[in-house]
Amino acid sequence: MTTRTPVATYSIVACDLGSGQWGVATQSKFLAVGSVVPWAEPQVGAIATQSYANPRYGPDGLALLRQGLGADEVATRLTEADEGREQRQLGVVDAQGRAATFTGSECHDWAGGRTGEGYAAQGNILISGDTVDALAETFESSAGRPLAERLLDCLDAAQAAGGDRRGQQSAAVLVVEKDAGYAQLSDVVIDLRVDDHPRPLEELRRIYRLHDALFGRTPKEQWLDVDDALRTDLTQRLVRLGYEGPLEQMLPAWAGTENYEMRVEGVERVDPVVLEALREMT
Repeated sequence: MTTRTPVATYSIVACDLGSGQWGVATQSKFLAVGSVVPWAEPQVGAIATQSYANPRYGPDGLALLRQGLGADEVATRLTEADEGREQRQLGVVDAQGRAATFTGSECHDWAGGRTGEGYAAQGNILISGDTVDALAETFESSAGRPLAERLLDCLDAAQAAGGDRRGQQSAAVLVVEKDAGYAQLSDVVIDLRVDDHPRPLEELRRIYRLHDALFGRTPKEQWLDVDDALRTDLTQRLVRLGYEGPLEQMLPAWAGTENYEMRVEGVERVDPVVLEALREMT
């Protein structure tokens, strides 16, 4: 007889209707939780599937949401069609921010969920219900901040409240927004995963900061005008790094090498994140 390891997990599925973003964040004593639990599509919704997870809940649930069904109806349809539903756990947020959570009767204690405006929080094999409460309360108290940062804060608060009873191993955060991903040609704004690490939330936060530095957006009004002094400074630093030619050639070449190309647009103005990175290297 084949046995399966439960995806002993806590997660939060959420949206920010103002920014047009949907996302999922999760942590588990399970290898590569980000490959199983989180699913999201902009203007459609987001789903977390866990606890002896049924991976079909992800694509099938998004298909139902795409048809215009609400979160409650999607959760009902997915679980009613699944003979293994009593071992499953599910969170859904739809296009309007309505939320649903489901915990089967055979999920390992502590298991349960909580919903509110724009979010569904759930977990299984937890120290206590305090973990889910921490997810919910942290999300509710952080309105107005970027969705990805809110989700990461939720994970940290949940872990501090007890977390997975078996410990930590992996974590993930997924955020989507229409045409807001890489080069504005992708809907995936953030898809970061820590597959196996003794402190996965710390590592997830580290790579999120790196992702934000490389691919985040500084408002154009905060960019700096490149006057003669700053132009000389940029040129000298790039020459010290081994680049040659006019600044118009050197800066894009350096940015492409260091993966800052999304933050460089000509040389008349410079993103302060780019300037700081260049100065740190020289």
